[in-house]
Order: sequence, then C-alpha cells, then structure tokens
Amino acid sequence: MITLCFDFGNTRKKLAIFKNKQMQEELYLPNDDTATMASLVEKYKPQKTILSSVIDHNAEIETFLANRSVFHKLSVQTKINFTTPVGKPETIGADRLALVAAAVHYFPLKNNLVIGLGSCITYNFVTQNHQFLGGSISPGMDMRFRAMHEFTAKLPLVQADWNFPLVGYNTTTNLQSGVLYGMASEIDGIIGCYKQRYRNFNVVLTGGNSAYFASQLKNRIFADQNFLFKGLYALSEINNIVV
Repeated sequence: MITLCFDFGNTRKKLAIFKNKQMQEELYLPNDDTATMASLVEKYKPQKTILSSVIDHNAEIETFLANRSVFHKLSVQTKINFTTPVGKPETIGADRLALVAAAVHYFPLKNNLVIGLGSCITYNFVTQNHQFLGGSISPGMDMRFRAMHEFTAKLPLVQADWNFPLVGYNTTTNLQSGVLYGMASEIDGIIGCYKQRYRNFNVVLTGGNSAYFASQLKNRIFADQNFLFKGLYALSEINNIVV
C-alpha cells in the first residue's frame, strides 16, 4: 500500500513516499499546484494521502487528493495517539502533532522530548502516559543568521558551515560560532533541565538542520531527520481507514 505524506513548512514543501510501513523516498516540491499533485498521483498511485501544513496552501489540492485517495489533513479533528491535557488543542501546530505522534508510536511508555530544528526550534514533551504537555519554541538557525544581518548595519548574512570553529577568526566564523555553538549549548541545556526532572527519559533530534548538531551535543539522543514524516504516516494509519 502506498501512502503519500505531505509536509508544507515555512521554507519548503516536502513529500515522503511510504510503501507499507517503510519510507521509500523524499521529494522537494516546486509548488502546491493541482497539476503538481496530479503528476504525483499518476506516478505513485497512492491509496492514502495525508497533509501537514503550517502555511496558507492551495486549498484545491485537498479536494483533489480526497477524490483520488483516502485523504486526511491534520487539524483539531485529527484522531491522535496521545492526549493534550494542557492548553487548547486547536493551537498546536500540525508539525508538532506529527512529531509527538511519532514519539508515542516509536518510543511508547517513555518521557519523550522531541526537538525539531526547522525555521524555529520546537521542544515537544510528551509523558510516559502519552500526555503532550507542550514545551518551548526558540529561533531556528537561519532565523538567527538573518536577525544579526537585518538588525545591524554592517554584519553580513552568512551561511552555516560544517567545519565551524569554536573561536571565530573573522566576521563570518564569529557569526557561525555564535549561532551554531550557541544553539548546541541551548539544546544541551534544555535537555539537561528535563533530565533532572524526569526519569525514563528519551530525546529525539530531527529536522533539516539536525545534522549540524547531532555530533555536537553532549547528551545521548536519537537523531532522525525523517521523524516528522514517520509521525505523519502513523497518523495516516489512525485516520485514513481503507474499507
């Protein structure tokens, strides 16, 4: 059975193709036009499709996918494998729903902290009783680089580099060191705060920028760049029932 999992984030529109339970491929989509969806449906012939979107996407594709597969869009009506005892469920972002669903599915009966590194860093905590309590949000890597450029007169806009030094030796490497080591220290510090409070504790690091930090962190973590897609697949299995 083929399932298409769409993830429309603030910077990219992505798609993962699952065959049964196994992720086969990841694609970056050029747009959310109906024609693009039509070509994907024609190529992969999915039985199920699911959409997580945190942007104002082309609403026509929802009808298109629903007419050609068993379709679900993440929303407040989504059936989930955890409870939300704190706050209003309708305010939880679709991406965070998918990350928490993946944590409960792959690491059940543990206190899980899922850290998503995207436009923002999201810290998502779900208890061993499968209660999503919330977490925190801070600026992501690209946002930090842009902020220092846009809110100063002379600092340049620089990009991350795999070989970033601790002690910067020019403007570019000073900015890289500040952002990347600063983020690593922030992540380690927040993990440490949770570890002091909770036993039976597990950490998952995911997102497009996670590869920069997995080897830099002092704490033991599971790194999985496809964790959000795995959560979408798990939610599709709950919400998309083929009869």
